[in-house]
Amino acid sequence: MTVHTADLRPGYAISRVIKGGWQLAGDHGPVDRAEAVRDMEAFLDAGITTFDCADIYVGVEEMIGDFIGDLRRRRGAEVADRVKVHTKLVPDLGLLENIKPEQVEAIIDRSLKRLQVAQLHLVQFYWWDLTLGDPLVGLDVLKRCQEKGKVAHLGVTNWDVAETQPFLAAGFDVISTQVQYSLLDRRPENGLTRWAHAQDMQLLCYGTLAGGFLTERWLGAEDPGFTFENRSLIKYRLIIDEFGPWKRFQHLLAVLKSVGDKHGVSLSSVATRWVLERPQVGAAIVGARYARHLPRTLEVFGFALDAEDEAAIDAVLQKAPGPQGAVFGLERDRGGRHGRIMKYNLNTRPDDKVLGRG
Repeated sequence: MTVHTADLRPGYAISRVIKGGWQLAGDHGPVDRAEAVRDMEAFLDAGITTFDCADIYVGVEEMIGDFIGDLRRRRGAEVADRVKVHTKLVPDLGLLENIKPEQVEAIIDRSLKRLQVAQLHLVQFYWWDLTLGDPLVGLDVLKRCQEKGKVAHLGVTNWDVAETQPFLAAGFDVISTQVQYSLLDRRPENGLTRWAHAQDMQLLCYGTLAGGFLTERWLGAEDPGFTFENRSLIKYRLIIDEFGPWKRFQHLLAVLKSVGDKHGVSLSSVATRWVLERPQVGAAIVGARYARHLPRTLEVFGFALDAEDEAAIDAVLQKAPGPQGAVFGLERDRGGRHGRIMKYNLNTRPDDKVLGRG
């Protein structure tokens, strides 16, 4: 199976399925670290060259760094250099009002060290509350890091047009925006996709499989409610609730299963294919932890949705508008049910002296 690629800028191509890292982070359920690191090589060899992580995904930059370092030692720099790493710069909410430029650059230096690379391919910027401090400080530092060769490209995450536009107006070349986009959550269609097209900016989409809810595992299952140990499942169960009652979600799964059966693929592959075929989407981020999920992940490149498939899916979506408003608008409300489950100060850990703590 040939993995399709997308050019975010001339000379910078990524795989259209990105291996996600959030599911490998702390409090997302048990992870066999050694197996997860070892299996990254199978994704790379299959053509999934691009890996997504963040400085706030506890332990994930280090895991990818261990993979890259081991790959470099065993197979050489040429193979290791095929890995494209997208990380994020997300300063702690509690530091935004007083964070200094040197502290921001220290986060970049820490990511370089953790990932065992000389340059970060793409750094996606996020500032929890744009009313606090001066977010331009963060992007100014990133621009200087570009000039120093520490960062190749800049992106943003979890912002809609209103949040992103001021940074483009200030002269930053933002090549991508990472946002939640799935059959259940179509908020990017409220204006972001059209605007991004005009700005030569592509969408990198997470939540494509809603933390695993858009899989056969949940087809025919009883409503589990909202109590999970895995924070990812809580997040996406809330999104399902915005989509409609559990019965409507089950109807969607049944339609996806029918489309998948027609093409000889899983319903999760249909859900991912749907996102990849949306306008301005560069890639979908799929959080497969281990290589045993790889064959199903690759299915998405072996078929396309036809008009009959689109009509069947659209008939469900017409009755289920899903979350409304701006991208990440519900989650940005720290007092709301979507915002209350977020963790806002994961960049600096108790033993971390990068930002002057510990």
